[in-house]
Parts: sequence; C-alpha cells; structure tokens
Amino acid sequence: MKQIKLRAVFMRGGTSNAIVFRAQDLPRERARWDAIFLAAIGSPDPNGRQLDGMGGGVSSLSKVCVVGPPSRPDADVDYTFAQVAVADAVVDYSANCGNMSSAMGPFAVDEGLVPASGDTAVVRIHNTNTNKIIVARFPLDDGLAAVDGELALPGVAGPGAPIRLEFLDPGGAVTGKLLPTGAAAETLEALGLGRLTVSLVDAANPCVFVPAEALGASGTEMPDALSADRDLLDKLETIRRAASVRMGIAATPEQAGRVASVPKVALVSGPRAAKTLSGGSMAAADMDVTVRMLSMGQPHRAVPLTGSLCLAVAARIEGSVVNRAARAPAAPGDDIRIAQPSGLTVVAAEVRDEGGWVADSAVVYRTARRLMEGAVLVPASRVSATA
Repeated sequence: MKQIKLRAVFMRGGTSNAIVFRAQDLPRERARWDAIFLAAIGSPDPNGRQLDGMGGGVSSLSKVCVVGPPSRPDADVDYTFAQVAVADAVVDYSANCGNMSSAMGPFAVDEGLVPASGDTAVVRIHNTNTNKIIVARFPLDDGLAAVDGELALPGVAGPGAPIRLEFLDPGGAVTGKLLPTGAAAETLEALGLGRLTVSLVDAANPCVFVPAEALGASGTEMPDALSADRDLLDKLETIRRAASVRMGIAATPEQAGRVASVPKVALVSGPRAAKTLSGGSMAAADMDVTVRMLSMGQPHRAVPLTGSLCLAVAARIEGSVVNRAARAPAAPGDDIRIAQPSGLTVVAAEVRDEGGWVADSAVVYRTARRLMEGAVLVPASRVSATA
C-alpha cells in the first residue's frame, strides 16, 4: 500500500520529543491533521508502545508541533501544539507544551522562517493553543541555533546551549483567568473522596495542586511507584475531573475525561530529601518545593515545563496550596527551586496583587536539539491524500 511522504523534523525540546511540521506542508483543512498525526506517531496503540510510529509510549514522547507564519503583529511565528494520546485515537489541542516551546525558536531560525545574525537570536512565538506570546532567546553558531553549551537539564543526558523562555502574561492560558474561581485555595468535593483543599491555577497551563499528605502520599514517590498505585491514580483522576468542571474547562466529569491534557494534576509537598531517577539524591536545603505531576493520566519523570511555570506562579500567590508548602523566599524575585523525580527545575515568576492576583511573566531555561530531518511516512490507507 502506498505511503504519503511529509517533510518533517524530529526534535527534542527540554524533556520532550516531537515531530515538527511546517504549516505549509500540511493540508490547509485542520480537520485532516488528526489522522496524519495519529499515523505518524503510531496511535492508537493498545500495547502502549507506539512501535508503528515515532512516539515513545509516554505522553512526553507523543507530541506534534506545527510552525508557520505569524497571525498577529507582535509575533515572528505561529506555533500549534498537538498532544497525541498513546492508547486512544485522540489528538488534543487544548493546551501548550512548554518543553517543546523551547525548540520552536531554533526550528524557526534553522528553517529560515525567521532571519537571525550575530551571536544571539530572539524569536517571538505565538502559541495558538493559548493565544500567548513566548519570547525565546538563544545563542547562534554560524547563523544556526547553537547546540553546544554548559546548561545541564535534569532528565536529559549531557549539557546543551541555553534557551531562555519568557512566557508573557501567562495567566488564563486556557480559562481566561489566573485563578479561574477567584480563590487561591478552596474546598473541592470529588466523588467518593470527600472534601479536599486544593488550588486551581491557570498559568501557562491550568493545574490543580493537591497536598500530598491529603491522599496519604509522601510527595517523593518515583514515577514507577505512582504508576503501580492504581488506587492513587484513580483518586487523582477523579480530582482532576472535578477540578476541570470547577474551572469551567468541562461541563461534566465525563466530558473532563475526554479532555485529558488539562488541567494537569500535581501532588505538592514541602522541601524534603529525596532520590532522583539517576540514583542521586537531593537535600531539602537545595529545594523550595516538591512536586509529582501527572499528564494524560501518566506520572511525569520530569515536571512538565508549563506545569513548573504554573507551580512557580502558584508558589507566589499567598494562601495557595503551593505557597503554604513552599519555602518562603528571601526576596520577592528569588528563583523557585522545584524538586521533581529527575532533579531540580529552577523557575522565576513575577506575580503581584492588584486587588486580584496578576502574573506578569514566568521565565525558565531549557535546551533543545534537532535530531533528524527529512520526511515522515504515513500509510495512505490511514489518511486522506494531502495537498
């Protein structure tokens, strides 16, 4: 059977991988994208391995990005993110991926979509999922995005060139409000779990933050241990669905189950000594807060970048679950050191109280690298012929 060949690049952005397409190489009708993305990634796969595609069997490796000309004057490119489910035939455009956002500036420069010269490039990225601007700054090497550098990223083997990502006005990325219910913390009633104190925050992506001890967890469990605890995962999914309804993302818990990428759900605890996936250890003094975050029902091996941004913003909102658990900063502008299974993620967040909380920006550093370029092949039997 004939296969369709589509120009594409395979990239790592932070702790995620994705197939990256140029918009001009895809059908103009967005309705035709899903079948292409599912076939390219290898979904749906009831075995959870995506062996017949480019995916890696977990949510952080089951992603597609599309980059094209800007649709607004304050941007250099438009960037659309697609989260592809592993086991189901679902492509979700409801949220952004912060990790893959770090690869979009280098992709745009290397593809010639954005001119760059000198030692540093600045690319203004319009994420169409959230309608937010992300400013990427990164070094150049002979006119292309630099790869070699000294920034070591937890969860990624080896250092790379630093990419500074500034998420402007990150509040209300999906719901339109930094605090969708207006409260920094509130009581959530989840089916069968009673009343729980949680924080519902929407910065870069919406998240529901739950004190780990409220569910009998330590907050330092490793991803494999979380994956094996079906009872805890079921409770977290129940909480996530209830939070989705409360935040106005879904009308019912059943609908929330079909919008699986948001809100993300996180177990939060204070600074405490913990092991890392590499076998190392972290001291409580080296961190400000501890988190275990899930996306698409799967525990992350490293906190999602948008999740870390939302967590950092929440840590600066007085009275939130994260604020109560986190170490108090010595100064308002101090970085927030987030302990997660792969190590420490450091984020800066500018938040102010103007009679209501406002998030001005959140900044994080990542690395990215182009891994393969050429074409991805998808069976013609699974997709309509492309233009």
